[in-house]
Amino acid sequence: MSMERPTGIDGTDLQVLAAAGRWAAAGHRFALVTVARTWGSAPRPPGAWLALRDDGRVEGSVSGGCIEDDLIARMRAGEFAGDRPLRQVYGVTREEAARFGLPCGGTLELVVEPAPDAALLADLAGRLAGRQLARRTVDLASGSVSVGAASRGDAMHWDGNRLTTVHGPQWRLLIIGAGQISRYLAGMARALDYDVTVCDPREEYTPGWDVPGTRLVTTMPDDTVLAMAPDSRCAIVALTHDPKLDDMALLEALKSPAFYVGALGSRRNDALRRARLAEHFDLSDAELARLHGPVGLPIGSRTPPEIAVAILAEMIAVKNGAGDAATRRPADAPRAAGALAAP
Repeated sequence: MSMERPTGIDGTDLQVLAAAGRWAAAGHRFALVTVARTWGSAPRPPGAWLALRDDGRVEGSVSGGCIEDDLIARMRAGEFAGDRPLRQVYGVTREEAARFGLPCGGTLELVVEPAPDAALLADLAGRLAGRQLARRTVDLASGSVSVGAASRGDAMHWDGNRLTTVHGPQWRLLIIGAGQISRYLAGMARALDYDVTVCDPREEYTPGWDVPGTRLVTTMPDDTVLAMAPDSRCAIVALTHDPKLDDMALLEALKSPAFYVGALGSRRNDALRRARLAEHFDLSDAELARLHGPVGLPIGSRTPPEIAVAILAEMIAVKNGAGDAATRRPADAPRAAGALAAP
């Protein structure tokens, strides 16, 4: 039986690649472990990575910890001393599942590469840095590994002998406005491994921006959106509550392939915004329908950090394909994220 899933790579996997590069440069031997298939409940999804160094140090995760402990013990015992990839299964019996902490009788099927080619991993990292889709294939029968270009719609595939994983570039978030909500949203998004850009041309807001790991630009919002060339792994959130700035960004964002476009404001302001965009800009009904407003899940957010949580929750729901159900707003729901905006 084969298994397929959509394209994707998360921040933990990027960290695994970075660690592998450092370890290879320092002369360490290391193994690369990939979750190939799961049955029942499993802590990590298919495609998740773990890098395991010769001294037992790990980066990434394939379970809640017990399987990592077993892999470390096997590494130290010399069981991964070869160079051919191999298949490893955990949780076949209920007793083994309990031993390794797999919930509800879950089972994990792993592909272990005892000596991955560091040059090929560097090639993959370079493709991701260049915002390319990449495909990596491991053939257990021949021991061969290859890295090449992937296409939209490609998916992970495992047939018990040949494992193909598809990797996309890092998810990006563009925030319009450098206010208080933006500070919380940017910091939380960084924790989720988003590449965060904040745009605010207003001189009053930019001097104090100091959120680590983010970049601040002062170009006009529409120019910033165009310069970023949003793709399907990009989210754009307008938080200035100033139509002169937010509308400019939304005009370009709603025409782009960005997977999520949201704007701060009350229900009344959201209705006015939609009418304004429809009347003054060349946006179709379908493009306007892509706008998430009031931005965020309706969890009764009132404070800046609560609003940031609601925005990220909605972004995650949309990204993971749960958007239709998770973002549906009951007619009598309290004001959603964006409650700090004027009514």
